[in-house]
Amino acid sequence: MSCTIEKILTDAKTLLERLREHDAAAESLVDQSAALHRRVAAMREAGAVLPEQEIESQIDRICEMGAVMRRAVQVDDNQFCKIQERLAQLELENKELRELLSISSESLQVGKESSVAPASQAIK
Repeated sequence: MSCTIEKILTDAKTLLERLREHDAAAESLVDQSAALHRRVAAMREAGAVLPEQEIESQIDRICEMGAVMRRAVQVDDNQFCKIQERLAQLELENKELRELLSISSESLQVGKESSVAPASQAIK
């Protein structure tokens, strides 16, 4: 499985966009619920009675939509956490590889200097 930082960042941006969409949908649900509540209150004030079945149906629908949104956000949160964890692992690995490269470069530099020193002494 090839996993690059660019892919992780792209996935993170996608997840962030999806979270924003879910947030907007949740906000819409809240607005719909408030509108329904105002409608029921206005009808009660006017003396009209909503059929109990219609009220139950609307409440069930709103609860169902809320449950779907909660599940979607939960799935996105889990994916986002996995991506964050993988990004941290890659950053740590990158740091360790850079340290190894630095050590290797230093040892090569020391090796070159030590091989040049005996040659210059032989010339004298």
